[in-house]
Amino acid sequence: MDFSLFYFADDSTGDGAGGRYELLLEGARFADRHGFRAVWTPERHFHAFGGLYPNPAVVGAALATATDTVEIRAGSVVSPLHHPVRIAEEWSVVDNLSGGRVGVSFASGWHPVDFALAQAPYEERKRVMLDSIGQVRALWRGESLDVVDGAGLTTSVRVFPPPVQRELPVWVTSAGDAATFRAAATARAGVLTHLLHQDITGLAARITEYRRHARETHDGWDGHVVLMLHTFLADDREEARQVVREPMHHYLRSSIELITRSFREADPDFDISELDEEDIDFIVERSFDSYFDERGLFGTVSDARVMVERLRDIGVDEIACLIDFGVDNKTVLGALRQVNAVREASS
Repeated sequence: MDFSLFYFADDSTGDGAGGRYELLLEGARFADRHGFRAVWTPERHFHAFGGLYPNPAVVGAALATATDTVEIRAGSVVSPLHHPVRIAEEWSVVDNLSGGRVGVSFASGWHPVDFALAQAPYEERKRVMLDSIGQVRALWRGESLDVVDGAGLTTSVRVFPPPVQRELPVWVTSAGDAATFRAAATARAGVLTHLLHQDITGLAARITEYRRHARETHDGWDGHVVLMLHTFLADDREEARQVVREPMHHYLRSSIELITRSFREADPDFDISELDEEDIDFIVERSFDSYFDERGLFGTVSDARVMVERLRDIGVDEIACLIDFGVDNKTVLGALRQVNAVREASS
């Protein structure tokens, strides 16, 4: 089992005097020194939740100069918002700065407001995402792409600088939709997923189908599955619960739109504004219990090892530990020692 760090902070509007990116940079340096596989940063727009990360390529460039060996990955690039040439150019720069350590997970996007930046209609986002994977890969290999220039003429372009890696490592981000898992297998791409809208049993079924489809489509290729988990470990399970309770409650409340997404899919008439504070408190409390007990890497090193083995058994290749959900930086960085102990025991 590989381990990486994943970032998706909601602490993007406070005082930046102390360095809003301290946890990102210091965590990445820790991962680099201790044999973690990668550092993932997302793309997020127009909201404090995840608002530190509007462009993972820019953040990745900073990480490239702060680290030596850890891989630098986008988790994710919302490709329907961007021209494929721009994606290939930006990440080729980061590949050069890092000496060939980048990887990109492509996402179709989930929030219509983000598509104020879009190159494509919101309704076509999944098709466009899959098309862009092939286009970016071709550009990465040095092939040309036909585009329409400012004069309305068709011309062919290539990207510069050429990347270091001959092939771009690629994943597809999925919230748990079985069709997205199959599409990733067809595209010969890994899968980056989470447990927000699926449980471990459901994930196991999707991984099994993904592996089967990958092997059949690509002559035995087995794919690669990365699971993002909120993570905090301590010497005592109850200590860990007390440390993360208040920050996690705040984090979940700030992402209430994500929490209630499953409700809206089941009932299109569901309106979050109709919930009173008591309803929201109930949802957040239930969500916290679920994350701490079943959908995260919380507790002690022993607790985490049990979860890791369970995930290994269903076919997860890598755990991406989301660490920036509101616990203070010093405590988080100190607790990375326990996460590393799990990594060492699970390697």
